[in-house]
Parts: sequence; C-alpha cells; structure tokens
Amino acid sequence: MEESEASKSRESTILKPVFYPSVAVIFIMVVFAVIDPQDVGEIFSSIKQFIAQKFGWLYMLSVGVFTFFVLFLALSPYGRFKLGPDQSKPNFSYSSWFAMLFSAGMGIGLMFWSVAEPVMHYTSPPIGDGGTMQAAKDAMKITFFHWGFHAWAIYAVVGLVLAYFSFRHGLPLSVRSALYPLVGKKIYGSIGHTVDTVAVLGTILGVATSLGLGVMQVNAGLNYLFDITISTSVQVVLIAIITAMATVSVVLGLEGGIKKLSNLNLYLAASLLLFVLLAGPTFFLLDAWLQNIGNYLSDIVYMTFNQYAYNDTKWMSSWTLFYWAWWIAWAPFVGMFIARVSRGRTIREFVFGVMFVPVGFTFIWMTVFGNTALDAIMNNGFVALSEAVSADVSTALFKFLEHFPMSSFVSVVAMILVITFFVTSSDSGSLVVDTIASKTKLEAPVWQRIFWAVLEGVVAATLLLAGGLGALQSASITIALPFAVIMLIASWGLYRALHLESTRYESLQHHMNAGRHGKISGTWKSRLSRIVSYPSMQETKRFISEDVMNAMKLVKDELNTHYWDVEIIHDNKNSVSFFKAEHSGDMDFIYEVRAKKYDTPEYAFPESINPTQEQHEYARAEVYLQDGNKAYDIYGYDEEVIATDIIDQFEKHRHFLHNTAGLSPAIPID
Repeated sequence: MEESEASKSRESTILKPVFYPSVAVIFIMVVFAVIDPQDVGEIFSSIKQFIAQKFGWLYMLSVGVFTFFVLFLALSPYGRFKLGPDQSKPNFSYSSWFAMLFSAGMGIGLMFWSVAEPVMHYTSPPIGDGGTMQAAKDAMKITFFHWGFHAWAIYAVVGLVLAYFSFRHGLPLSVRSALYPLVGKKIYGSIGHTVDTVAVLGTILGVATSLGLGVMQVNAGLNYLFDITISTSVQVVLIAIITAMATVSVVLGLEGGIKKLSNLNLYLAASLLLFVLLAGPTFFLLDAWLQNIGNYLSDIVYMTFNQYAYNDTKWMSSWTLFYWAWWIAWAPFVGMFIARVSRGRTIREFVFGVMFVPVGFTFIWMTVFGNTALDAIMNNGFVALSEAVSADVSTALFKFLEHFPMSSFVSVVAMILVITFFVTSSDSGSLVVDTIASKTKLEAPVWQRIFWAVLEGVVAATLLLAGGLGALQSASITIALPFAVIMLIASWGLYRALHLESTRYESLQHHMNAGRHGKISGTWKSRLSRIVSYPSMQETKRFISEDVMNAMKLVKDELNTHYWDVEIIHDNKNSVSFFKAEHSGDMDFIYEVRAKKYDTPEYAFPESINPTQEQHEYARAEVYLQDGNKAYDIYGYDEEVIATDIIDQFEKHRHFLHNTAGLSPAIPID
C-alpha cells in the first residue's frame, strides 16, 4: 500500500507528456549510437556541413540581431521593468549571482580553450600568414569575438524571455513560454510539450556530450601530471565520480549546492588568474588587455557580419559558425538557468549583469592566458607549446603551466577547477531539466533530481564506450538552426509584450482621470487619525474581511446591474480580498487587498509613549493590481472611498485597453 502511494506521488510530480517522450528518445538515440556509431556520426556530420554551407548567413545574422536587441532593451525605457512583480527582490547577492552565471555559462570552456584557441589562430589564421605579429593581434581579436558579447547575448535573450513571461506573467518556467506570443495558450498542449521535450533532449545530450569530451581532458591532465593511463575505463570512472559529485550538489539545491560550488569555482579561477598574471609578463599583459579590447570593439560590427564570402576558406564553419551554433544549442539550458537565478532583477540589471560581468572576466582571463602563451612562443622560444596544442588540445593548459613556478601544485589546482566546472555544468543542467519535466512550480522531489543527474552520467559513459560522442555533438549543433528561428520569434514577442506593458504603465501614470476622486478623501480629523495609526495584523485582517469586502460587494452589485460578470473572494487564512471583473481573453481587471506585516518605525509614536511589545509590529492593507504591489495602504478608508479607488483603477484599466486595442500579443497580465 505504501509503495503504491509512493508510486502515485512520483507520478504526480512529473509532466508525463515531456518526461516519458524525453526518456524514450534519449534511450533510442543512445542505442543507435551504440549499435552503429559510425553511420550515425556520418549522418549528423553531413547535416551539420549542409547547414554550415547553406544557412551560415542565418546564424551570423541571428546572433547579430540578438546582441543588438538585448542592448537596446537595457538602454530603453523597457529596462525599468522587473523580472517578477514590482515588489519582488533578488534571491541572490551580486557575487553569488555572477558566480552562477559564469560557472553555468562557459567556465569550463575557458579552461579548455584559453591557451589553445589563441595559439591555433596564431599558427593557422583564417587568412594571411601564421606566426606573424599581425597573426597574434588577430588571434586575440578573434578569440574575444567568439567568447564576447555575442555569446552572452544568445543566453540573455532566452533568459529574458523565460524570466519575463514566467516571473512577471505567471507562465511556466519552461522553453514553451517563449512561444506564448506566437501560439498563446496552445503552449499548454502538444506544441508546448514538443518544444519542452526538444529542450530536454538538447540539454541532456549537450551536457552528456560535454561531460564525455571533458573527461578526456581530465584524463589527459592526469596522465600529464601523474602518468595515469589514458583509457576508456579511466574515463568512465571519472564520469562516475563527477556524476556522483553533481548528484550531491543538485540534491542540495541552488542554495545548498550549486551556489556554493559556483562560488568555489570563482575563487579558484580568480586565484589561478592572479597567479599567472603576477608570475607572467604582468605589464605586457595589462597593455595587451587594453589593446585587445580596443581591437575587438573597433572591428565588432565588421566581424559580426563577416562571412569570408570572398575567401575560399573553410575556417568559418570550423570556428565562428561552430561557436554560434554551439552557444544557441546550449541556450535553452543556460538561458533557463540564468532566468531561474535572476528573479527580481530589472531587465536593465539583468542585461548588464549577464552581458558585461562574465564578458569582462572572460576578456581578462583570455588575455592573461592567451597573451602569456603567445609571448612565450614569440619571444621566449617556447615552440613546444604550439606543437603540443597541434598534437592534443586537451593538454595545452598543463603544458602551458609547466613553465611557471610551483607548476605541479598549480596544475593540480587547475585540474580541480576543471572538475568543479564540469560538476557545476552537470548539476545546473540537471536542475534545468528537472524544472522542465516537472509539473509543479515548487522544487521537484529529490528522486527526480537524482534521476536526471545520473542519466546524464550514464548517457555520457555509454556513448564514450561506444564511440558515439562525436555524433551527438553534431546532433546538438544541428538542433541550433530551428532554435535560432524560435529565438528570433520569441525576441519579437518579448518586444511586443514590453511595448504593451509600457503603454499600460504610461496609461496608469498619466491618464487624465487618474485619482480625480482622491484616495485621501474624508474629514481632516479622520485623515490625521489614519496617518498616525499603526494597526495590528488582527485589526488589518478585520478591516479587509469587513470594510474592504463590503466595498467590493457594492461595486460588484452595481456592475452586475450592467451585466458584468464579477467575482469576489476572501481568503481568511492569508487575509486577501480579491476582486475580478472579466474582460476578453487575458485582460481581466484584478484588484486585490492584502494584509502585509512590517516592523513599526521609530518615528511612529511620540517620545512620551513607550510602545508595548505588540505595537512593535503593524500591518498595512496594500493594494495589488495585475503587475504586483502598488505600494499604497487603504487601511482606515470608509467603504465609499475604497469603492471609489476600485473604480479609479477600473477606469485606468479600461483606458489602457483602449490605448492598446489591436496591439496586444497574447500575454497574460494577471
């Protein structure tokens, strides 16, 4: 009996139309990759090459649009809107927020490519001769371009769309919500289930592929440092260890696991960065950092749209298009994760935080490691480094560190950092998939989080044994093309929604009839009494349940005579009175009054009065409309004044509907 109830409990927390198809498709793809990895790899590789040749321009144009769009939102008046109700506050401090953004986004990539990519562009540039001073400058400029604003703009678009529609308008925190402006409430049906299933597949396969490829680097590092054999069995053991660590982290949740591990990553990364900066050519690196930024910014528009159309080179498909496709393929995962940790931020704060802080750290990191490597090759005869990069990219970082003091210790720190970055990628991915595949808005049960974390490790280990990782890497990149189109549509939908909300905001602020009755009507004595009173929670609850409800009934009865369908509800437990007048679609008028407790301020009483213990707290009867708390208190008003305030807000709402007739995307505003 208990087992049956536990089974029902598990069933009740999963979103079956997403959970079961996702698991089934993953199983089928893994089986095929195991049975015939060569043919599967050739199929996806051919698709990838076709997309690069025929649709490379679409990738480049889309990423350029995303970058312009998010910067426009941050600098426009739309940037003032919060990703959540107006009264919401961020859940994480700036330092923890930045650490999680960085670790989830591309922390491990910096460890892998910070030395290798500049060296590879230096020795084999897209055009011109390699090994020259110009090749070195261009190598850093290209590296900045691949890891700069464009990459984070891709993540920011998805994160903004999901956070805005979910936290401000009550839609699910799932990729399906990005399509709400296009299909409306159909996102709750088969269209939404399909989009979320694709997002789950992309996240699981992407994280599993990265985990499989990543342990190859860890194995190479262990071989380089401790002569541990490079073998599939060692790599499977590494996957098991990393998966176990990720499982523990994801079970502990955002606060207990992922946030702490992300903070650890940031501290270790900063320590390693500082060591290389001080032990390397410090003043040259400072000069190079400034010049690299200048070169990048001066050519950013040219590079954004440069297709090398007049050059017969395959460099583009191997580098820039590969990066853009890879970032887009990871956007559902990273975008949803940064949305989840960004509730309560304004759009402006979100964009500047997501775009500039990780990018600024990335530019410093790439300069310190990349320019130190180039300086060693060009000026100190460290040719062996370029040879090591050509032979095996995974050993580049460790080969680079061997020419520093305490190289063995520093290399061990770097190895720990590589592993913890992989753990944060895995646990963040598990948390995101768990959110998508769960039908509860609350944190899903532990078993569900463990399931997805373990599944990632099992998929990675299985494909590593079968040699099918390359096929799924190509498959993940292939998914980027349709998702780029979805992102473009979602960007347009977000713009329309923000335009609608801005119009509504202006209507509420400047409507000529706004507040003409005055919410402070009454005799001057009653007004003064109200100003100096600090009612208890019990008094405020009584006021809401009696006076406010009576006022709502007055307005309801009058609207009923005009054939309006009005609903009023009082939640005695939470002390909330709710008034709703139905309009068409999602434009219902909502007026709520809630009791909210505060600490009594010091200026509340004259110095001659010593307040009692009960008087140290008081409660306000605060008005909430569709977009959150309006921050004014109606405690003490008589029923006529409260009814007048309801009508004032109703009139503003009608004026808003008049101004936005024909403009409205299908977004819920309640």
